[in-house]
Amino acid sequence: MKRLITILFVLCMGMTMTTNAQTRYVGGDISLLPSYETNGAQYKDQNGNTISGGMLPYFKEQGMNAMRVRLFVDPSKASATHKGEGVRQDLEYVKALGKTIKDNGLAFMLDFHYSDTWADPVKQWKPDAWKTLTDNQLYTRIYEYTKEVLQQLKAAGATPDFIQTGNEISYGMLWGLESDGASSLKKCYVDNDSNWPYFTTLLKNAILACREECPAAKVVIHTERVARPSVLYGFYDKMKSYAIDYDIIGLSYYPYYHGKLTTLDNVLTQLESRFADKEIMIVETGYFHDWQPDNITGDNDLSSVYPITGEGQKAFAQALISQLKSHEKVTGLFWWWMEANEYGLNWNTQRVTDAWYNAGLFDNQTGKAEPALYVLKDFLGDQTGISEVGTENIPSTDKGVYTLDGRFIGNELPLQQGIYIVGGKKRVVK
Repeated sequence: MKRLITILFVLCMGMTMTTNAQTRYVGGDISLLPSYETNGAQYKDQNGNTISGGMLPYFKEQGMNAMRVRLFVDPSKASATHKGEGVRQDLEYVKALGKTIKDNGLAFMLDFHYSDTWADPVKQWKPDAWKTLTDNQLYTRIYEYTKEVLQQLKAAGATPDFIQTGNEISYGMLWGLESDGASSLKKCYVDNDSNWPYFTTLLKNAILACREECPAAKVVIHTERVARPSVLYGFYDKMKSYAIDYDIIGLSYYPYYHGKLTTLDNVLTQLESRFADKEIMIVETGYFHDWQPDNITGDNDLSSVYPITGEGQKAFAQALISQLKSHEKVTGLFWWWMEANEYGLNWNTQRVTDAWYNAGLFDNQTGKAEPALYVLKDFLGDQTGISEVGTENIPSTDKGVYTLDGRFIGNELPLQQGIYIVGGKKRVVK
């Protein structure tokens, strides 16, 4: 049963709230954290002291307020290679991790990969269980699946606050099967309209399920074409022309793939101008603290600016945060795979992945936290939320339910934990 607690203040009749800049969120994608912890990874702070009490409380102590987790349809069907890269997050896994995130008072971003394996710009394969479905059947199935997942997450105490309906969907999703051949794949290009009705119908049905089950959650449309701005802008132009109902432009930005910070700065400026009604989040970023791959060369090699060391990684994080804070519409920053840590594992019997990832926020060889971990909180600045009471002529007898940023979400309080405005009163659902 919902417990309602009226807190802080009661708004007088004829008064409404005004707010400061939108709330910012900072944290990381921690999709492999349970696997590391279960297999005995030893996490230490920057001074070499063992972190006790669990990593999520520690991340919160360092000023983080949100975490992101990916979800696959049936990762047991993924290839051995992809399993070795960390593909294992099925619904039961995500329910448990999502509940832990929420129990620790952190916002939870759910990242739907509508696939059994990695979904990104070069692979958006149908899950095995959906391989024989027609387009019309897929439209129904993506709605039903999204709805079922969210219902189970809510029942488990893991209601998402942000929902990505697809991962890096710059060229569409649910193309077909990898074995079908390129000619049969439903890829989307900004200069070719042929597959956009298919793609956007899938998106609309997935988002409809999100709005029905998690009306207070914000929907994120995630792409990664920062290095190709015309494609990026064209994509979100298509979202507008097809009337896609979403809240946040989500971007991947890795400087060694997508270019220097000046490139990102220009892109953010354009997005803020072209799509002024949307928030923007960097839902994936990272930079190496050790062992940069040999294939990162030329303009993508920024090691002369940010050395491949812990301090170089920190310098990149600081520069990124400084730039993001200059863009009012940017409200989120998530470091990808920040929990990567092979220290303490038996590489022969207890490995989590088949290769080390050296752009996380822990040293794989010592378990010590990298300096960059401790500067991420700077992205939040001095946000304070509600700042004053205004005097617009809106009666406090309005019994609709609103989020703190003023979005109407219905006439009944949702089951999702959070703070809402009802009839002129600020209320908490626990």
